Amino acid sequence: MLSNSASADTVPARPTCNCKSKAGCGGSKERPPMVKPSSFNARSPLNTRVNEPRLRQLLGHLAAERGLAENSLHAYRRDLENLSDFLSDRNRNLQTADERDYREYLHGQSRGGKSTRTVARRLAAIRVMLRFFAGDDGKSAKILQQLDRPKPEQSLPKILSRAQVNQLIAAPNPKSRLYFRDVAILELLYASGLRASELCSVKLRDLNSTVGVVRIMGKGSKERIVPVGHAARQAIEQYLSECRPKLARNDDEHLFLSRSGKPFERISLWMLVEKYGRSSGILRQVSPHTLRHCFATHLIGGGADLRVVQELLGHSDISTTQIYTHVDQDRLKAVHKKFHPRK
Repeated sequence: MLSNSASADTVPARPTCNCKSKAGCGGSKERPPMVKPSSFNARSPLNTRVNEPRLRQLLGHLAAERGLAENSLHAYRRDLENLSDFLSDRNRNLQTADERDYREYLHGQSRGGKSTRTVARRLAAIRVMLRFFAGDDGKSAKILQQLDRPKPEQSLPKILSRAQVNQLIAAPNPKSRLYFRDVAILELLYASGLRASELCSVKLRDLNSTVGVVRIMGKGSKERIVPVGHAARQAIEQYLSECRPKLARNDDEHLFLSRSGKPFERISLWMLVEKYGRSSGILRQVSPHTLRHCFATHLIGGGADLRVVQELLGHSDISTTQIYTHVDQDRLKAVHKKFHPRK
């Protein structure tokens, strides 16, 4: 869904406004500060392409008051822009739409082939918006009560075998000047189960090679310490001695740098992993998150405690981690064969 830092449709109540002028706050409830137009740059999640004051106001609140991550803000913006496009075709907008408009939008998403997960995510964005404005008018509160949540479908994550992971990590070309960096990236993704954004944000000071751990700032600004295996530590040490000094330009503190010396970006990381997935001969789409799934599944398959894996992954709810117990079918069969009386 959109964020692990808070429930998707829980927006804290806004404080009572002490402003005497209704022009500044729109009533007795205080509005979140509007972002000045100059701050809406091309890469900002607040830079919405639709002319919807309510959407801009909500995004400003989510950024300033709830401190949502940039990726989460982008997700809210895209989903509500999609809703706005639908309403615009009906000569409506986010303020004038009624419950029928919202229901038809969600039904149209399902009929159009969108997955249950996508529809649920877009509904969550709508509920956050309606809850935020529910205190201003009874209309939003009424619509909110009539929107039902679809039952989410559970899809098992796609993983690679241990042999395929080794094949992927061996894919970088030793003759490339970025060879040591790319191997270190693949090794660390698999060794520590990091999200793409987490790996890109790791700084030199976050890595303790002596102890063999890396400090991660995850979703919701939650800090965790994750072990780094011997293979990953060795790969990182080679990268730091052989490759990174040639890439560094301006004393940047990020661990992984791009070809131009800038911090490695999330999109570039996805493209890198996908490239090596193709060149290694693995006949499936491979992403940084695939290696995160492999990390968790292989740990559980090796007998690791589910609570430990939850902590290593940075999951706030263990039910999110439990899906990996359903992935390793070989382990389930082995446990059944070992302990069932009628084996």
